[in-house]
Amino acid sequence: MTTTAILFPGQGSQTPGMRDDVERVRPDLLALAIECVGADPFSLVQEGTRFAQPAIFCASLAGWEALGRPTADLMSGHSLGELAALVAAGIMSERAGLELVALRGRLMQEAGEQAGDGGMLALLGAGAAEHAGEIAAAHGLAVANDNSPQQVVLSGSRDAFDAASEAARELGLRPMELPVAGAFHSPMMAGAVPEFAAALASTELASRPEPGATVISAVTAQPFDDVRRRLAEALTMPVRWRETILAMHDLGARRFIEVGPGRVLTGLVKRTLRDVELISA
Repeated sequence: MTTTAILFPGQGSQTPGMRDDVERVRPDLLALAIECVGADPFSLVQEGTRFAQPAIFCASLAGWEALGRPTADLMSGHSLGELAALVAAGIMSERAGLELVALRGRLMQEAGEQAGDGGMLALLGAGAAEHAGEIAAAHGLAVANDNSPQQVVLSGSRDAFDAASEAARELGLRPMELPVAGAFHSPMMAGAVPEFAAALASTELASRPEPGATVISAVTAQPFDDVRRRLAEALTMPVRWRETILAMHDLGARRFIEVGPGRVLTGLVKRTLRDVELISA
């Protein structure tokens, strides 16, 4: 029997038709999102992470619903996708997850605005995973997303991007600044942690996931141990997605299903593994 892993995407996976999908499949979830955010997040996705995160969270759960709420041996999420994975695994309720995502998006956007000059720089090409750490260290940046052997994202002050980009080009990599409002998954997000950690502390969590489901943390690339701690750490720590994919593969995953909008995660799996089946909702 093939071991299946279900993947929940993070920011940047939004698609034009995702609101229609949510309204068709889970109109109650759309209403809950409007209640928790105080506005329709889908109509404001382009105005920043405050709205993009809850919209993608809802679209991911709607995609999971459209597939019949499949259970899987393994689940994981990229950044904010971890919260959708934890909801699907029965660790927290949909309302709790949506309230946390709405707060998370707002706090991250505010932290980015307060930091002022933070941003993210993608390094693309063969050797990206090999060289990203040395480029980051040499230019005062942090590795934010280790996505695949050919794609790593750095985070930090935009003042360092020109020199870091030149260093990347000298190593045969293609640098690309991302259109984001802050240096996500770096120490520049530290201001968002206390309030988010406080909200996590008051969130009711189940002691274990649904039978048969193991949720892998992208902070540790291992099964979640302390959910509250890892979700708080995720604001300032890197998304170890390449290692998470490899960990799921080591645990037997040979079928990967991406349930959210877009096909970003199945694309990253394809660049990392060869002997797997890829499905996107």
